[in-house]
Amino acid sequence: MIAAIIKGLVLGFFLAISVGPVIFAILKQSINNGHKAGYIFVAGISISDITLVLICNFFTSLFASALSHRTFIAVAGSIFLVIMGIYTLFFKKVKTDEANNLLEKKFKTHQYIGFFVSGFFINILNPAVFIFWFAWTAAILADSQTYPHPLEYRAIVFGTCLLFVLCTDLLKVALAARVRPRLTPKILLNINRLSGLILIGFGIALCWGVLQYGDQIK
Repeated sequence: MIAAIIKGLVLGFFLAISVGPVIFAILKQSINNGHKAGYIFVAGISISDITLVLICNFFTSLFASALSHRTFIAVAGSIFLVIMGIYTLFFKKVKTDEANNLLEKKFKTHQYIGFFVSGFFINILNPAVFIFWFAWTAAILADSQTYPHPLEYRAIVFGTCLLFVLCTDLLKVALAARVRPRLTPKILLNINRLSGLILIGFGIALCWGVLQYGDQIK
């Protein structure tokens, strides 16, 4: 179904270019901890998107219940972002060798699991992601009824979208990996500080927006 593939690509493009904390988190994770950590972080994000799509399509009542607690989710998400931002801004260290060159980091299994979990929660605790998938799922569910095989249509649309987003996230990690060897410790420190400020800013804006206007959104 060409129409389903095109719709999935368009949907994936909108999601991939949307400016949010996830983009900066992917770049920060990849630049700071290397491409392997970046890929695992992206895997966590991808699994969270797949989870939301499945909930939207097959567990509508559960998703509606989650949306009814969007204020709690937003506050939890904003706290998570602010904590990550504060850690990155004030406590994240740039490790160098005696020649002041960046050290290649080696992580243990539990640390990679931590990267995966961070990617999962930074995405799934963002109410904007919830609303994005809810709105588009409702639209595609309605649109799919005009096709002889609605389940197949939805599977192609969402499958294409998720694959496109995953590829763009992997590309971000690959580009960050190519840039990393050219970074000096001072530049990397400044990137950490900027990333920390961005995460804190997104967290505060998210919390303020929901608390200020959440009751008006029905």
